Amino acid sequence: MLVQGLMAACVLALVPATWMRLEAGDRVGTAAEAPAREVAVVFGAGLWKGRPTPYLAHRLDAAAELYRTGKVKVVLVTGDNSRVEYDEPDAMRTYLTGRGVPDERIVSDYAGFDSWDSCVRAKKIFGVDRAVLVSQGFHIHRAVTLCRSAGIDAYGVGVDEPRDATWYYGGSRELAASGKAALDALLRPDPRFLGPEEQGVTEALDAGVR
Repeated sequence: MLVQGLMAACVLALVPATWMRLEAGDRVGTAAEAPAREVAVVFGAGLWKGRPTPYLAHRLDAAAELYRTGKVKVVLVTGDNSRVEYDEPDAMRTYLTGRGVPDERIVSDYAGFDSWDSCVRAKKIFGVDRAVLVSQGFHIHRAVTLCRSAGIDAYGVGVDEPRDATWYYGGSRELAASGKAALDALLRPDPRFLGPEEQGVTEALDAGVR
């Protein structure tokens, strides 16, 4: 009975992640395969001594490539700024400007506390209807599914990483995160902080036609 119970628990844990892979379908690929969209959304992935972790840096490198190749016009960086000493969006902005993305083409969302919050805020606060999402391969299917549930026509760029301990940790963490994400997609709760609408994306797009 114990073995059967453990097997049943494993199967149930895999159901949300499997559903998200099926839901994302063929809307996931490389930066080269991504369709042209006005906005790229980059999800936070932690800081180390105030600078992007390697995984976050790789996401930002992919977003910079999308901008350089003309696939996107604006980059929306969304992350955690819940503490004065921890500011993901500003660190992401600094990294992008250092790789050639103009500051006026970067928009910061300081209340992207998790993937669902980032997707909902991109839609409701920043007015994003279509976007290329950038994250690691183990997370991108969840991001695409959540943003589509929030009303965004989303395509995901999955950044490749070596199969190291961090990658395996991220993949296993997805099993737990997928359960919450499935509930978010079903129940569609308001994010932790919503706030008023912002014109940052519109203004950044306008900056390119002046």
